[in-house]
Amino acid sequence: MNGAVTPASDQPDLDVITVGEAMALLMACEPLPLEQVARFERATAGAELNVSVGLARLGFQVGYISRLGADSLGRNLLAFMKAEGIDLRHVQTDGRYPTGFMLKSMALDGSDPQIEYFRRGSAASHMSLNDMPAEVVREARLLHLTGISPALSGTCLDLVFGLAGQARRAGRLVSFDPNLRPRLWPSQAAMVATLNELAEQADLVLPGLAEGKLLTGCRHAEGIADFYLARGASQVVVKLGPEGAYYASASERGIAPGRRVERVVDTVGAGDGFAVGVISALLDGLPLSAAAARGNAVGARVVRFRGDCEGLPTRAQLDAA
Repeated sequence: MNGAVTPASDQPDLDVITVGEAMALLMACEPLPLEQVARFERATAGAELNVSVGLARLGFQVGYISRLGADSLGRNLLAFMKAEGIDLRHVQTDGRYPTGFMLKSMALDGSDPQIEYFRRGSAASHMSLNDMPAEVVREARLLHLTGISPALSGTCLDLVFGLAGQARRAGRLVSFDPNLRPRLWPSQAAMVATLNELAEQADLVLPGLAEGKLLTGCRHAEGIADFYLARGASQVVVKLGPEGAYYASASERGIAPGRRVERVVDTVGAGDGFAVGVISALLDGLPLSAAAARGNAVGARVVRFRGDCEGLPTRAQLDAA
């Protein structure tokens, strides 16, 4: 990423900090419609949590800003994040509201599973600017944002934009994955306007092809990339699914071919795995072309496993791949 070098007197102690809702995930243990499933297996979910886990497994120091309920689901998530090595200084427990959770069906044919969310009124949806400690973004080299957190509530929207502004003032890098959740927004127009405004605060933008078409009105990956480059991004990587990814910056453009997957087990979390690959490669100092290729590799690995983050690799597993 083409951001400013952090002065020696202002060296952060984290590589990445992010903000989002960590949720409990109940995965069906049998390939039936959710209303017929009798047995579920507990795991974890949340786009920003998946990215945090993936980067931590690759050896990066990752901080997380969130709120959990004072309940068993929240305690389980805290224990999971601690075991993954995520910095939890800015994760609060709120006894007034519950931890969100979701149900996910089992899809044996590699199709997208059925998902139901139970997050309305969750502890995380009540996050606000009060959850943003002064100069918190200075703790990290990069701030990672998605389009999910600002959709949770008006106060979450304020928090996300507050963090983005803080990062820009501090000269920190910002990555942004639109990660569209139309049902969380009052209208498509509001979603498009808000997320494009947020993308203007980012150095790296990571839309999927369908997301990019909706957000920009452009039909092709090249146009989507040009849209965000013209609005201030220094690097854009457009996810093309099995075909790979289109990457663009002022100095390089191209397509990183997709990785062949013999059997897709679970598609959820693939985009988050892609973000892990791209961000980690750029933090490692690799060029954008190599970052897009690593994004494809991690995303392809994630879809071979059940669960949102079970397939995220360690550094040794990434090197072996």
